[in-house]
Amino acid sequence: MAVLHGKRILFDIDGTLVDSTATVERSWGTWADEYGVDYQEVLKVCHGRRTEDTVAQFVAPHDRVAATARLLALQELADVDGVVALPGARRLLDALPHSHWAAVTSGPRSLMAARLAAAQLPAPKLLIGAEDVSDGKPNPESYLKAAAAMGLDAQECVVVEDAPAGVGAGRAAGAQVLAVTTTHRASELADANVVVADLSCVDVEVTDTGVALLIN
Repeated sequence: MAVLHGKRILFDIDGTLVDSTATVERSWGTWADEYGVDYQEVLKVCHGRRTEDTVAQFVAPHDRVAATARLLALQELADVDGVVALPGARRLLDALPHSHWAAVTSGPRSLMAARLAAAQLPAPKLLIGAEDVSDGKPNPESYLKAAAAMGLDAQECVVVEDAPAGVGAGRAAGAQVLAVTTTHRASELADANVVVADLSCVDVEVTDTGVALLIN
């Protein structure tokens, strides 16, 4: 059994706590058609990253603001039918004191809150979203901000992620990283300290100094 210790746990949302793959991919598919972009190439890089950072890879600079706004509009319009909690997510969050975890996402706060609600997962006390940072994952800014908001250094936290960009952000921030293979292969997440299939493999123990994640 592997054990990761931290004072607080910082969770990504899409692909880590909730499965919104169908909604995400529908939105990007519509957008790719409208902008004449190769949808399959978009899918290779869009998971775990801010919308504007992905758009910048495919659209000329003078079109990026409008293209980003269009994708965000498509995401907001998309229904949340089919958005569900991933295995183990509810059990893990229920076992954690509300003060001991936060969410750090590449998506807009309002959209991520809606997906958590649709998946019947608790709302975090602290949610760092796309609008809170100037540089998205794999830049560590989001995780550094979340840790600071909790009065901690990032190296005192455990990050839980599903995408290479998020794993990279957590590691660059100095945190320990637990990765789940819900959206990517284990080989793509190899920079994480521990890689598991999903959160059903993880138990939590609240300690005097924080939290221990027990990985089976």
